[in-house]
Amino acid sequence: MTGDALVVIGGYLLGSIPFGYVLPRLVRGDDIRRHGSGNVGASNVWRVYGRSLGIPVALLDVAKGFVPALVGLELGGDWVGVLAGAAAMIGHARPVFLGFSKGGKMVATAGGVALALAPLAALACLVVWLVTFAAFRYASLASIVTACALPFLCLAFDAPWPVVGFAAIAAVGVVALHRHNVRRLLAGTEPRFSRTLMRGAR
Repeated sequence: MTGDALVVIGGYLLGSIPFGYVLPRLVRGDDIRRHGSGNVGASNVWRVYGRSLGIPVALLDVAKGFVPALVGLELGGDWVGVLAGAAAMIGHARPVFLGFSKGGKMVATAGGVALALAPLAALACLVVWLVTFAAFRYASLASIVTACALPFLCLAFDAPWPVVGFAAIAAVGVVALHRHNVRRLLAGTEPRFSRTLMRGAR
C-alpha cells in the first residue's frame, strides 16, 4: 500500500473519531444522540450543553479535517490533500467508530480541510459564517450559506483547480446533509440559537 493511500485511510479514521459523542460522554456521562437533533456535530453539542463543550468539539472537528488535508498536501500535493480531507469528512459523516451510523454534517471538518488547502478562502468563509449567524441565529443557515460560498471564494483566491472542485463537491454534500434543516427553515420551524445558549448558560 502506498504512502498516499495510507494518508487517505488515516484521514478517514481520524475523521471518524466522534468528538461530539466522546466529550459529552466523558464529561457529562451522557449520550448526545439522545438530545436535540441526535447529531454528534458541534452545533448540537453547543445547543444541548452550551459553549463549554460546544467550542472544544468544534475545534477538534476542525482539526480532524485540517491535519489529514495538510499532511496529504505536504506529502503528495493537492490531490492527496483533497482526497485525505474528503476522507476525513466522510468519516465525520459516517464514522466507523459509531458503526457507520449518522455522524455530523461535515461543516467544521470541511472548514478544517479548507483551512489546510485554501487558507484565505477558509478565513473568508469564517467571516461569512459569523455574519450570517449573527444576523439570523440559525447555525444551519450559516453553514449552508458558507458552504455555497466556499467554491466561489476558492476561485477568488486562485486556489488550485482540484481544491476548487473539492470545494464545489463539499458544498453539495453539506447542503444535502442539511436538507431537513432547509425544510424546517422554509416552514419556519427551524430552532434558533437563543442568546442564553450563545452565552453558554448550560
